[in-house]
Amino acid sequence: MKRKYMQGTTPIEALKRTSEILGGPALYIKRDDLSLLAGGGNKSRKLEYLVADALRKGAKTLVTCGAYQSNHARLTLAAAKREGLKCHLVLSDPTGHGRADEKASGNLFLDRLMGADKIILKPKDTDLFHALDEEVADCAAEGLEPYAITLGGSSILGCLGYVDCALEIAAHEISSKEEFDYIVVPVGSGGTIAGLIAGLRESGSRAKVLGMNVLMKKVTQEPRIWKLVQEIADVYQVGRGATQEDVQCFDDGLGPGYALPTDEMVEAVRLLAEKEGILLDPTYTGKAFAGLISLIRSGFFKPEDKVLFIHTGGSPALFEHQEWFVGDKK
Repeated sequence: MKRKYMQGTTPIEALKRTSEILGGPALYIKRDDLSLLAGGGNKSRKLEYLVADALRKGAKTLVTCGAYQSNHARLTLAAAKREGLKCHLVLSDPTGHGRADEKASGNLFLDRLMGADKIILKPKDTDLFHALDEEVADCAAEGLEPYAITLGGSSILGCLGYVDCALEIAAHEISSKEEFDYIVVPVGSGGTIAGLIAGLRESGSRAKVLGMNVLMKKVTQEPRIWKLVQEIADVYQVGRGATQEDVQCFDDGLGPGYALPTDEMVEAVRLLAEKEGILLDPTYTGKAFAGLISLIRSGFFKPEDKVLFIHTGGSPALFEHQEWFVGDKK
């Protein structure tokens, strides 16, 4: 059983103008930025399973962690409000220059607007997993009946949300009689891509999944994701036909590090906004689409390829970083 935080199957749209401008393969986008929770985003799929588990276990308080501008924290809080639960957020500043005062915008503003029961702000380089464990222990000692949701909701159970997404894509391929050659997705905590790989292999789809790293580099991410794929197969018997070669990640859009801006990210965000009326975000989808553009320009794809980009949401963060997008275009 799961909760309902999605509107149903999210739409797949052709990016005709963008495809023409880039001169590469035919590009499509799956609008997982559209969900029933505040501001929308891909974590809603994971939370459908995680919050159902929390309620089944009698939890009264959701506790999770992330960055100051965490989309996952915002959506976890929104799910808690929807279900009448308390929510504690443990947030750190990954860049060392994030805003946490009352003027902070974007996701942190929305966390405050929705009335998070507790927001713990930690400095750069905080071990968030340890900080999460500490807060869960404190909540338990206070009788708040906590349920811990790991970074990005990327537990094995949370990954099932993107098995669902993969099955939607496979169903679209059957109904439209058009198959995708590649599916491109941002990679942060890794649960989204792991669920996609497991679900697509289970469905029989031949699409290859390409992960665009936004948090860690390829050498670190690929083994982590493969471990998640294996665990999904072991625990839920889904995606048992997946192989290690199915895990492909690229560092093309990462730049100097997580949540740090690049000219390529700014180009990608402006391109989708101006040509398609679609808002990417500066941390995940903007960098991932920049990585996709880099692969197109390097000749990675064939002209006849069909490439589906997974829009994981995050546009509230644009308001915290307006200075990156205003002014003269380069």
